[in-house]
Amino acid sequence: MLETEYIKSLQCNYERLRLEEKPEERRYQYCIVCRGGITGLLPVSLRYINGDAFLYYDITSRQSLAQMYRKKTLGRQWLMDFVWNLRKIRQEMNRFLLEEHNLIWYPEQIYQDLGEHVFSFLYVPYLEGENGFMQLLEFMVERADYEDEALIAVIYRMYEQYEQHGEVYLQEQIYEDIRELDQTAPEHSQALKQAKEPAMIRRDTLHLEKRSPKPAPDEDWEYEEEETEEEEEDSGREDAASGESREKKGLLAFLDSSRRKNRETREKYRELQQKMLDGASVAEESFYEPEEAEEEEEREEVRTVYMETVAERKDTMRRLYGESGRVLWTLRDEEVVLGKRSGGADVILDDPSVSRMHARIESEGGFYYIEDLNSTNGTFHNGTRLSPYERRKLQPEDELRLGGAVLSFR
Repeated sequence: MLETEYIKSLQCNYERLRLEEKPEERRYQYCIVCRGGITGLLPVSLRYINGDAFLYYDITSRQSLAQMYRKKTLGRQWLMDFVWNLRKIRQEMNRFLLEEHNLIWYPEQIYQDLGEHVFSFLYVPYLEGENGFMQLLEFMVERADYEDEALIAVIYRMYEQYEQHGEVYLQEQIYEDIRELDQTAPEHSQALKQAKEPAMIRRDTLHLEKRSPKPAPDEDWEYEEEETEEEEEDSGREDAASGESREKKGLLAFLDSSRRKNRETREKYRELQQKMLDGASVAEESFYEPEEAEEEEEREEVRTVYMETVAERKDTMRRLYGESGRVLWTLRDEEVVLGKRSGGADVILDDPSVSRMHARIESEGGFYYIEDLNSTNGTFHNGTRLSPYERRKLQPEDELRLGGAVLSFR
């Protein structure tokens, strides 16, 4: 992933990328992208600070995919919007003879306009190394809506095809896959699935269920005894679908294996350290003579044991109050987003100066932290403005200002 930082100016927010070496400003790609106006690419400018060269990308009023979908799932409509936006961007890049490999795909560097569902990308001229498309596919696999089987099948196919064919897959085949996804609406797919499923009917209920092994004679079940050729074909398709489902689960297990392995290693290391601290990591044979052992026991009896003072954990439940003194939200351990976008924010602030997703409050280690979410008019903590995505620890009686909305943390 690119190593970038977020910068706040008087009117704009930027994501800043430091270049490894001083660029040749007259090279074609720098001239084109810094001129701006290319659909789908974030406006960028080349600046120098203390002899170092930086690219400044304007991210004002936009949210990255990683931030927007921390708690939400990616649905079918989102994927179709994303790919059709991508097609327009690629056409625009071809028109200006820009290299497609220089487009950055990391979820942290893909931005979406919350009002118009338009996507914007970072473009790094003459990029060396990975551009992050595989990380984007993993992001989709982890956050996709698994209730939509057709969506999961397409994302799985995208992952498999890109792994085998690389960026060749992005030329045309990806659009064919999305076009196929667009042909069947989710509700139509669900109705079709229910119509084709072999069913059994229970008299005390009014819904259909999948066929299961025949119960005992005293149970009140009624079965369809015969299957037509069409039902047999449907059953075969269901078996194939279940096989695909197992493959998808296998993919998820593969993606998660490295994370799980690292987590298990850390847990084993912590257990070993704890045993060493408790004096029980290794069972050793005693070399004391009986008399020496008795003397040691006597010394242990008179020795004063040091007790580390541990502060009692206090109730960390806090509340957010509005200017009128009304409780807006009771904070617990969950993550809370503040803004004016219904569906995107937990605490809705009715103020035109508040961004759709303005700030986030989360709990960590018994404390609460506030983080600015690249808001247009800024997040202020006790009068100090936070940089985009900067976090600050909260203390009781802290004043928070989100645009023109003033809150109190108690």
